[in-house]
Amino acid sequence: MTPAVAAPLPADWRDFLALTKPRVMTLVVFTGLCGMLAAPVRVDPVLGFTAILCIALGAGAAGALNQWYESDIDLIMRRTAKRPLPDGRMDRPAALQFGVGLGAFSVILMGLAINVPAAAILAVSILFYVLVYTVWLKRRTPQNIVIGGAAGAFPPLIGWAAATGHVAALPLLMFALVFLWTPPHFWALALFIKSDYAAAGVPMLPVVAGARATRHQIGVYTVLMSAAALAPWALGLAGAVYGWA
Repeated sequence: MTPAVAAPLPADWRDFLALTKPRVMTLVVFTGLCGMLAAPVRVDPVLGFTAILCIALGAGAAGALNQWYESDIDLIMRRTAKRPLPDGRMDRPAALQFGVGLGAFSVILMGLAINVPAAAILAVSILFYVLVYTVWLKRRTPQNIVIGGAAGAFPPLIGWAAATGHVAALPLLMFALVFLWTPPHFWALALFIKSDYAAAGVPMLPVVAGARATRHQIGVYTVLMSAAALAPWALGLAGAVYGWA
């Protein structure tokens, strides 16, 4: 007689927290806060906290949906094999429901408590990360992180829009700064885990073009990023302290 197989234990709060990619969320919250603080208006502390909370929840939703879709390749890669889904601590429907629910809640709360423009940009950022980067680009082209990196550059726009109700030149330059920072950041990581990406069939630049070409592209984007960082001061949108910092 075959012994009964015990059902897996349900995921606990730490597994749901891991789905949100807390370290990535920290960066998203920081850049969103920068956009809000740079806005030329005074933000009510309660509304400001609510807006940042919505940005954090939206980022967490995008991370959860990313892990739901990529659970197959996460199982292959050593860096991600211990995440809740590939490690068997959670099933995929639970991750999907959590991600969709968290994303919908963050956008609705932003729209009701803050304003519609901020909610709209938040919704676009979540959908861009999940549909454009995760589903469409990541497994198809080595330019995945170049185009898909735009998803992580939206928070300064969201923070500014939450404070002002519109978008201006300065938050667009902040968007450009994060956008141009993203490829060299990810390619530097990919150089160290090239074999993981190759095993998972993800065409990251080091896998398809080699280390030398990747380092060249990192250099190019670093120069462009530096120019974007100086642009607010050069255009008179930031003071001398920022320019010399």
